[in-house]
Amino acid sequence: MPTAVAAADDPLAWVAVAACLVTLVPAGLRWLRVSQREHYLAGSATRFARRWWTSEPADLLLAVLALAGLGLSVVWPLTALATAVAVALGPLHLSPRGRTSPLVWTTRLRTLGGVWVLLQAVVVVAGVLAGVAAPLAAAGAVVVPLLVDLAAWVLGPVERRRVAPFVAQAAERLRKVGPTVVAVTGSYGKTSTKHHIAHLLTGTKHVVASPASFNNRAGLARAVNEHLSEGAEVFVAEMGTYGRGEIAELCSWCRPDISVITAIGPVHLERFGSEDEILAAKTEITENVGVVVLNVDDDRLAGLADRLDGEGRTVLRCSGWDHEADVCVTMGESEVAIWGNGRSLVERAAIASGIQPTNLACAVAVALRLGLPEDRLAVRLADLPGVPNRLSQGTTPRGVVVLDDTFNANPAGASAALEALRRLPAGRRVVVTPGMVELGALQAVDNRRFAEAAAGVATDLLVVGRTNRRALLEGARSLQPIAVRTREEAVSWVRGHLEAGDAVLYENDLPDHYP
Repeated sequence: MPTAVAAADDPLAWVAVAACLVTLVPAGLRWLRVSQREHYLAGSATRFARRWWTSEPADLLLAVLALAGLGLSVVWPLTALATAVAVALGPLHLSPRGRTSPLVWTTRLRTLGGVWVLLQAVVVVAGVLAGVAAPLAAAGAVVVPLLVDLAAWVLGPVERRRVAPFVAQAAERLRKVGPTVVAVTGSYGKTSTKHHIAHLLTGTKHVVASPASFNNRAGLARAVNEHLSEGAEVFVAEMGTYGRGEIAELCSWCRPDISVITAIGPVHLERFGSEDEILAAKTEITENVGVVVLNVDDDRLAGLADRLDGEGRTVLRCSGWDHEADVCVTMGESEVAIWGNGRSLVERAAIASGIQPTNLACAVAVALRLGLPEDRLAVRLADLPGVPNRLSQGTTPRGVVVLDDTFNANPAGASAALEALRRLPAGRRVVVTPGMVELGALQAVDNRRFAEAAAGVATDLLVVGRTNRRALLEGARSLQPIAVRTREEAVSWVRGHLEAGDAVLYENDLPDHYP
């Protein structure tokens, strides 16, 4: 029987090797794009590869073909061609270029790509030197996601050193400008709360808020260096984390005077492992801070408030129902009432759609603490912007009411969105959703529960993509839900089936690097 070593001089073997090398181009672009979308976290490409290759029978068949070609190439090198073809084609629908989340050739991505190419070259050269070029070329094609993750891991310390001068510059700028720093974190609601704080204080203080979701080390340093101007009195800094130590590191150079935690929930649970671990990571924002603002409707944060009270800290408790809290915001369909320590501060004020009461309560607590006069509160609420893509409401030219909640991805928000849909005086009610992600072991359970709740509100449910398809279809079985591949297909269905007086809720949206 021939062996790979014996066949090393076989021209057909080198055809297979060449095919595997060509395959690296689309495969590399696919998984580099995934790594970029997942913030270059080592392990992300491999995690998504498992999802994609097992997401549907056709992808699974291609995966089996790729592995079979690899295994047989040890004996028949030409079978590595099967691996090359399978890896070039699959996973199906994972575009190298991207539709909703295109590849952007930043400096960091180019560096990552360069290191990945070197790692792939090591695999190929090792195969040539060992006389098993075809098997190792096929193996290199199969493990592209793993090598992209290895490159990201190797570059982690390099990236930290590269960003260090910008962090030092940001720390010096904060020291020089000397603003009151308000740090905001939470499993969800932190971006909305940050914007609410900035809006409420505008006109009373010169406020600068970190833009977009610049909430990690590099992003926050960039926000300070590019946006913190002379004369700024308040800097509102959003802080995110994927694990312990990250927020503590941010606070070591962007030191908060006031810290806010909006909520603790299962967002990013697959990375943290447990909600207790999420709480521990978020709680780092309260260390060595004199004033802490907490949403005490969250039981975990209520317990944290009691503990910090015992340490002699100033804790401002915020609620969406308890009038005796330091700040309470109760919300009707399109208006709010605000209470402070049992006293009415705003009896009634119109409010934009999509604003969550506890997020607003936390923002009001910060604003009042920093000097917003109580009699200005109602004035600032009058033009408080709604949160884009977070339960914002509009009506199409055809008269269909649209609830856009596409930036929401947590169980509490999803439940609030269904309640908003239920309150609409609509004829036909449709929910379009890919479900919620990064919920760890709870993902299937929570998506099934959401679908069950949707079945009690909606007349139709459209399930987008394959990531949560099984759980959503099972949960809404009584509704006979419709499965579509992309959000565009769902939108087309909505346009073709709904008319004036109907309503649709777009709940969450996933970029196309998800199956």
